[in-house]
Amino acid sequence: MFVSTAFAQTSGGASGGMDIMGMLPLVLLFVLLYFLMIRPQAKKQKEHKTMLEALQKGDEVVAGGGVLGKVIHVGDQFVTIEISSGTEVLVQKPAVQTVLPKGTLKSASS
Repeated sequence: MFVSTAFAQTSGGASGGMDIMGMLPLVLLFVLLYFLMIRPQAKKQKEHKTMLEALQKGDEVVAGGGVLGKVIHVGDQFVTIEISSGTEVLVQKPAVQTVLPKGTLKSASS
């Protein structure tokens, strides 16, 4: 009647797939994520593993929960820590968070 039929025209230059410019923001986001989160966490894990491998008798350490003590025995999976004279605690190696400088415990208990 009064309305004529409209037909859609196809554009000649558009492609149906995703081009390199469409993927660029995704790639940049992944690179940013790698450098800000993944790489520093992997470095921290490597340093913790190296610290645990170097753990030896006589080291003063901080274990999980903030327990301070002196290492008296190092096993494959467990470490025995003396937290006061005559009081020993057996903890898993990964629970050891930090190795303190020698003499720290004597100054902390005063």
